[in-house]
Amino acid sequence: MILRIDSPAPPMRVESWVRGEPLTNFKLGTLYIVEFWATWCRGCVAVMPHLAELQKKYKNSAVEVIAVAASERGSTAEEARTNLDAWLTEKGSKLNFRIAFDYAGKMKKLWMAPSFSATIPTSFVIDRDDHVAFIGHPMQLYDVFTKMLNGTWRTSDEATDAERIAEAESRMREKAQMQAFWAKLGPALKAQDWSTALSAAKEGVAVTPDDIRVRVVHADLLLHKIHDMQTGLTVMRQLARDAIDKKSEDWMVGAIRQLFDPAEDNSDFPHSDRFAMGKELAEHILALNSPEGSALPKFLSYGAVAQYYYESGNKDRAVELVESAVKSLDSPGRPMGAEEKAHYLRLLLKALAKYKDEEAKPFWGTKNALA
Repeated sequence: MILRIDSPAPPMRVESWVRGEPLTNFKLGTLYIVEFWATWCRGCVAVMPHLAELQKKYKNSAVEVIAVAASERGSTAEEARTNLDAWLTEKGSKLNFRIAFDYAGKMKKLWMAPSFSATIPTSFVIDRDDHVAFIGHPMQLYDVFTKMLNGTWRTSDEATDAERIAEAESRMREKAQMQAFWAKLGPALKAQDWSTALSAAKEGVAVTPDDIRVRVVHADLLLHKIHDMQTGLTVMRQLARDAIDKKSEDWMVGAIRQLFDPAEDNSDFPHSDRFAMGKELAEHILALNSPEGSALPKFLSYGAVAQYYYESGNKDRAVELVESAVKSLDSPGRPMGAEEKAHYLRLLLKALAKYKDEEAKPFWGTKNALA
């Protein structure tokens, strides 16, 4: 059964109530906001103060906010609950609404799945007649509540809701197609069945041309596995152009690695094309994430850019970029565990040694070592 605007409100089936009195039934005459969130979700955490403000603003208008932690991470329910309690103690002391915990997934099955809501934060508004009046992002709630309270909100806004459901169904179909694509591609790559892998990659690009992973696999197969340079060069040029047009560092790094991965033999790649694309991609990456800037980490992208400069004969620039990448391992914007940090540090130090002529052998053991 699809949960849509004007559907009867689903029941509340949570494991425990962390704050506030338990709620078993929605009271007629009260507006409820049922908010799905998790402490690890930055977007969820960001809207919590807004929900508290909304609860305070409408406390005399029979409005109640209920936050449901139904996606809390933990290997057990006890661990997940501990994480939730710790966050609330440290950062959520001023939250003024009920908070429920549901590790078993009952609330997801009753609310999220039937409404095609795949991400958090997601808000549901239950009107005074116990029907769903809104499904969407919590930052839209102020506008919704203003209209509800002044009588201009209409639950017959079903055209908009129908569009939301249609888009969700389309995403689900696309996801199923992509799962089929990866199920076909993975075994083919493992068996080095390049023909089957290429066929799967073409299908993947047709389904989701804006998925960088699929585009990179497609280019890699043509350039480095099948060695169809004529077709591969066309695909590579388009990948580089799309990456630059999107102004996406992830896309540009994915593209430049196809051109300057030292683990690959690019001797049959036209020199002028390879270096022209490499130059443009490197310059755009550094424009987006300059060595002087501190907001974005460097270690995810500078390895590939440094390799371009190294092969171009500018060893000093390559060294400078790797050193900048090493410093960025302590960036507060991208915290990491000790094991992950050690992994990146090892790769970057090998690159640095190579560029300083202290070690001659390639430092990338796998194609996506810096992925």
